[in-house]
Amino acid sequence: MRIDLNGIPTEVRAVHLADVLTAFGYRGALATALNGRFIPAAARLTTVLHDGDRVEVLAQMEGG
Repeated sequence: MRIDLNGIPTEVRAVHLADVLTAFGYRGALATALNGRFIPAAARLTTVLHDGDRVEVLAQMEGG
């Protein structure tokens, strides 16, 4: 399936949002949106993705 991940067309095999995050190495405190709608962490395991979906992931940056 093809989705846009942070604006980049990406082929994925995962069906759920949580699986995509794991496959691309996202960990820790994240904010996620699917097609412009915020997806809370508790809903990622059950959020099903579809061809053409837009996924945005914001990760906390460390440093100073």
